Amino acid sequence: MKAVVFDRPGPPDEVLAVRDVPTPTPRRGEVRVRMLASPVNPSDLLYVRGSYTVAPKLPATPGFEGVGVVESSGGGLLGRFLVGRRVVVMNDRTGNWAEYAVASAKQCIPVPSELADEQAATFFVNPATALAITRHVLNVPPGEWLLQTAAGSALGKMVIRLGKESGFRTVNVVRRREQIDELKNLGADHVLCDADGPLPEQVKKLVPGGVRYAMDAVGGATGSQVVECLSSDGRLVVYGTLSGEPIALDPRTVIGGSLRIEGFWLGHWAKSRSLPKKLRLIRQIRGLIRSGVLASDVAATYPLDRVTEAVRKADAPAKGGKVLLTIAGE
Repeated sequence: MKAVVFDRPGPPDEVLAVRDVPTPTPRRGEVRVRMLASPVNPSDLLYVRGSYTVAPKLPATPGFEGVGVVESSGGGLLGRFLVGRRVVVMNDRTGNWAEYAVASAKQCIPVPSELADEQAATFFVNPATALAITRHVLNVPPGEWLLQTAAGSALGKMVIRLGKESGFRTVNVVRRREQIDELKNLGADHVLCDADGPLPEQVKKLVPGGVRYAMDAVGGATGSQVVECLSSDGRLVVYGTLSGEPIALDPRTVIGGSLRIEGFWLGHWAKSRSLPKKLRLIRQIRGLIRSGVLASDVAATYPLDRVTEAVRKADAPAKGGKVLLTIAGE
């Protein structure tokens, strides 16, 4: 079969290549999936660069999520049940940027026929993260303010739509001023550009006491300023490191209030949920994708053998949505 492979960490458009590799064989409790589509997520690019939370075991194939049809089972009741079904694949073993992938049967979720491949391919990482942080971790009440960085990203737009649907208000931080009108038209209450001055000053003109809830995907100078935007009882969830730089904290800021700063990694959080809670989350995501709240905008699709173009597009600013790899296993 054909798969995207890299032998060393580095710039994705330099180190990724499409190769012929052996088709993987599922072990007991696993299934083999004929992949249909897989997105190029920031986490995938960090993984290729060697700066993600999980280090690649080289040679490696990227692709943490995607959609495909279960072709065979390595054994087990759940695996046999899934054979022939179209499923969302959360893959932390072989990678989904391949014609066939092997994953745990427990990490494959059947999807209804009315959900298009492009929405099923992006079912988990962004929608589940947006929903988990806003409704389950922070549990932002109606009427409260939520500050988020990287607001122009696919996930950031989902948070804005969740705010309109759930009743909380959003302060949205972007890098480029041309994103402001787009996000306001989407329903953002306020949009700030971090180039227009210190964020704490901009935020506290809008919310004088500071915001009680915040989520940051950037880190570095931007994430450090978000801490200064919190109210005395504020909570910040850090779920990304797009800048590749650490957050700097003034101990007096933390000591002077009851601030809580915590990390969020979807994989760990999902594993901590009971099966009934996971099933409830999946049902919520399905419904919110159908209603458009957690739907993904797709900017471009590329076949597997054009992966270099795909990762360049995904790395570019103002790409307008998700980049998908379309895959056709025989």
